[in-house]
Amino acid sequence: EVQVVESGGGLVQAGGSLRLSCGASGFTFDDYAIGWFRQAPGKEREGVSCISNTDGTTYYADSVKGRFIISSGNAKTMVYLQMNSLKPEDTAVYYCAAAKGPSWGYCSARGYEYDYWGQGTQVTVSS
Repeated sequence: EVQVVESGGGLVQAGGSLRLSCGASGFTFDDYAIGWFRQAPGKEREGVSCISNTDGTTYYADSVKGRFIISSGNAKTMVYLQMNSLKPEDTAVYYCAAAKGPSWGYCSARGYEYDYWGQGTQVTVSS
């Protein structure tokens, strides 16, 4: 069974850091784009960051640029989101998703382009 599983959420004070992990089960992330999305209560889902495992292209939303770093593990079964200088407005449920197919020079921040989704992990940043 193909699954995507997130971990690493939690409670942190403003200015702190967390690292989220996204793992593949039943497949590898080769030739997939992996995206991180978040949704806060009462707000629309936001594309935070993504990475193409075809060529390493990355994308960051303006709201996290310079603070978050997305990376792939060596075995192409893990993707990480290092979140630094966290702010209360980063509080949300964070979801990892995988989009099938190779992508060169591109990865999408649009959720409808993703095929497999994790269950989400809560990130809470206190002020």
